[in-house]
Amino acid sequence: MDYDLRIDGGTIVDGSGNEGFRGDLGIKNGRVTALGAVKGEAGRTIDAGGLIVCPGFVDIHTHYDAQILWDQMPTISPWHGVTTAVMGNCGFGVAPMRPGDRKDIMKTLEKVEGMSYEALEAGLGLDWPFESFPEYLNTVEGGGTAINMAAFIGHTPLRIYVMGDDAMEREATAREVAAMAAIVRDAMAAGAIGFSTSRAVTHNAFDGRPIPSRLAAFSEIDALVGAMAEPGRGIMQCTIDKSFFHDEMSELARRHKVPVTWTALLAGMAGPGSHRKHLARTAEERAEGLHIVPQVACRPIMFDFDFGEPFPFEMRPLFKETMQTDRNGKKAIYADDAFRQNFRADTDPSAKNTLAGWAQRAVISMAPMDRSLEERSLAEVAAEQGRDPLDLALDMSIDSDFGARFRIPLVNHDQTEVRELLDDENTIVALSDAGAHASQLCDACYSTHLLGHWSRDEGAMPLEKAVHMLTQKPAELMGITDRGLLARGRPADVVLFDPESVGATGLQRVYDQPAGQDRLVAQAKGIQAVIVNGTVIREDNADTVNPADGLPGQMLRGGKAA
Repeated sequence: MDYDLRIDGGTIVDGSGNEGFRGDLGIKNGRVTALGAVKGEAGRTIDAGGLIVCPGFVDIHTHYDAQILWDQMPTISPWHGVTTAVMGNCGFGVAPMRPGDRKDIMKTLEKVEGMSYEALEAGLGLDWPFESFPEYLNTVEGGGTAINMAAFIGHTPLRIYVMGDDAMEREATAREVAAMAAIVRDAMAAGAIGFSTSRAVTHNAFDGRPIPSRLAAFSEIDALVGAMAEPGRGIMQCTIDKSFFHDEMSELARRHKVPVTWTALLAGMAGPGSHRKHLARTAEERAEGLHIVPQVACRPIMFDFDFGEPFPFEMRPLFKETMQTDRNGKKAIYADDAFRQNFRADTDPSAKNTLAGWAQRAVISMAPMDRSLEERSLAEVAAEQGRDPLDLALDMSIDSDFGARFRIPLVNHDQTEVRELLDDENTIVALSDAGAHASQLCDACYSTHLLGHWSRDEGAMPLEKAVHMLTQKPAELMGITDRGLLARGRPADVVLFDPESVGATGLQRVYDQPAGQDRLVAQAKGIQAVIVNGTVIREDNADTVNPADGLPGQMLRGGKAA
């Protein structure tokens, strides 16, 4: 056979941003060997008439670090055309990690990234087959993956590994920084894509203390980025805070000559129009020759939560006490009139913070005591009952033992402002958070949303540009050198989709995590086939490979497959 697989008669959009063209694609031994007019015999032929044929999508902001060890598919990213995922963002991960610290890192992942501890313990167990970061990469690679994976080495597990519990108490000594830098060098040699950290005030450990990376001095981060940069490659990813923002990122990018990408530039972070000053500052940085790239989202940042774990509100000082008490303690706090008055004032629609007016935007997503209230506006139900929306939410939470859940668009819900972020050439579309906040949100469908909502329905960008934003552009930013473009000789990561129907469904709560834990998922619409390294892994919204039979994904060490 001339080809293992031939894809005939589709519109080829190659990922470069150039105009699409009618043609065929020939695949042999996992690579694209013919493009355009393809002749010859094939083991299988797919008729792509009416479909777009493009590179697989590259998702640069995931948290699959734990999930990939029990879910090699890893759902739900391939459903939406993702063929390469980068994990280890925001300074998190599960390696390096000593056995005695495994429970605590899983509790911290539950607290910060919304991963169920029950699911983590059931999925990972406590007898992990790795301790170091290189051993972790080997474990993922040995277990097999349906899609290609790349990984940052995260600052939080790194600090815990070197400093133990002191990582959440103080700055590191010079000797500890040197030890961390040595581990970063080993991680880069093993194939880490770069180094990630977080200074976000919302990132607190399971016991209410700041996560380890928040306690690092700038000199520590500088040393670790320097160690990362020594091989002449690597990218830093950071989740920002007022104490670590443009000035600090610019200094690191300038000193070490590395790209920096930060999370996240969102519409409405500090009121209407607040994103524009950051776009302007980014343009100044790029004009100076610094490669600093804010990550933006194409969907509203929705959180589905309960007040037993009020993650969206933990950025507010008022909720510090709730992070340091148990469920009964939270109920006592929520029942207190003084707390409610302060909560109401702090999140009044006129307040200058991201939670302003949350109660007016909230939807009751789960109401165990009265299912008829589900998917209804909290404000409307409160008005019917003659009550204040905030009082209703807290009373429902107490009465249901935190079984009541609420969904709010936190930020990024002003479509005009989101379009400004997408239009800016200096931003990158990301922030799927796939693998994290499983019961709270689902943005792993960002790729089909961009194609369906923004490109087709809103006309915000040509289809070719939307595909470029999902393929070549993120791959190049990450230093992933052999993905994101359809070209002869390249690995055959390919997506076939119907431009007229591509999109994402609404959210659905399922209970398919280990230990029967729940998560939110969105189905893909219009994705006809997903191909990884020449193997069809999904077709007609169904998996076509089985982990027991071997999977085609590869570990992208240093940005490319071995």
